[in-house]
Amino acid sequence: MELLIKGGIVINPKTKTNEKLDVLIRDDIVVGIEKNIDIKNRKVIDAEGMIIAPGFIDIHVHLREPGFEYKETIETGTKSAAAGGFTTVACMPNTNPAIHSKEIVEFIQEKAEKAGKANVLVIGSITKDLKGEELSDIDEMYKSGIVAISDDGKTPMKEEIMIEAFKKAKKLNIPLISHCEDHNLSKGGSINAGKASERTKIEGIPSAAEYLIVKRDIELCDMIDSKLHIAHVSTKESVQLLRRAKSKGINVTAEVAPHHFVLTDDIITSGNTYTKVNPPIRSKEDVDEIIKGILEGTIDIIATDHAPHDESSKNTSYDKASFGITGLETAFSLSYTYLVKKNKLPLIKLIEMMTIKPAEIIGIDKGSLEVGKKADIVIVDLNKEYIIDSDKFYSKGKNTPFNGYKVMGKPIYTIMNGKIVYKEDKIICS
Repeated sequence: MELLIKGGIVINPKTKTNEKLDVLIRDDIVVGIEKNIDIKNRKVIDAEGMIIAPGFIDIHVHLREPGFEYKETIETGTKSAAAGGFTTVACMPNTNPAIHSKEIVEFIQEKAEKAGKANVLVIGSITKDLKGEELSDIDEMYKSGIVAISDDGKTPMKEEIMIEAFKKAKKLNIPLISHCEDHNLSKGGSINAGKASERTKIEGIPSAAEYLIVKRDIELCDMIDSKLHIAHVSTKESVQLLRRAKSKGINVTAEVAPHHFVLTDDIITSGNTYTKVNPPIRSKEDVDEIIKGILEGTIDIIATDHAPHDESSKNTSYDKASFGITGLETAFSLSYTYLVKKNKLPLIKLIEMMTIKPAEIIGIDKGSLEVGKKADIVIVDLNKEYIIDSDKFYSKGKNTPFNGYKVMGKPIYTIMNGKIVYKEDKIICS
């Protein structure tokens, strides 16, 4: 089968392409990118006035399966990904059981293959059951296809464990993804420590809980000469540490989630648990430094930290509510609105942060729209203004603080492995 995308602006950061071109797909491969490709008897998508880009890649997603299917499943999570323009996601290991064995890795891969709405890559746990005590069988998981290791929100506090993990990551040439949190400092907290916690009387989480572990892990990464990726940066001190590390040539990369550059802690009230996330929404000073870090390249990629929850997990007091924000279906629009339109980040740079850069971090051959590559493509109407409506999410999790926000830039088509999986607000069934 041949599919022709006509009339759009192809934006491909890897090749620095930014011009009006047609794209021809045969089966699951891109076979032509040029001007005025003949329509013939081909199925045609009219992309006039839109951009055609590599499908977005998110390396920080919680699909909740196995164990928490009441919050999300691989099927609903990949539908949510497709609706957000994502063709590839990497899932975190905080499932039940945790992703600490090849059997769990292969279970997720099989489920994702059946769901068929997005490519799903697996991140294996650093330690068994995420307990921080004993390394998982990382070699066996690697043979089954994991692309990174992480203990997600259960940061291993023992340096000897982290040293062994960095050595293992170096041997396998995969990144160690660190959720940087000193649990001794964050214990009992729900909100950014400081003015916000004083105003709301909610227990705070200090910035030091993050940046002290960022500092530790950068030093360990440097000592072992491994690959480190810092998850969801939220503090100005973390950005400064990253800037310094990169200037020294240390092999560290970093991500930021949209809620950490759009929101500030002065909007938080004790009644809106949809703003509860870990790390917490920080101060304007932190957000300003994060945006500076994005614009200068200290922060490498956008990741969602997509963390869906059932209503009962949020419909309680702030201190008891679960941490997490649903993010896949709003990430591009928020990033385009608040980074490109508001802060003058070049569009091609944003696309880079959501395609080729995350692909390079986890070492996969994706994130570029080129002849001979798999046809993972998103078509976006940058001029489409709309109101975020969580009732329309494909994710089971409706827990977003952005409900009612007016944003610009909407994915209209998502094409995964040559198949249209999302078209104009609808998931396309195989």
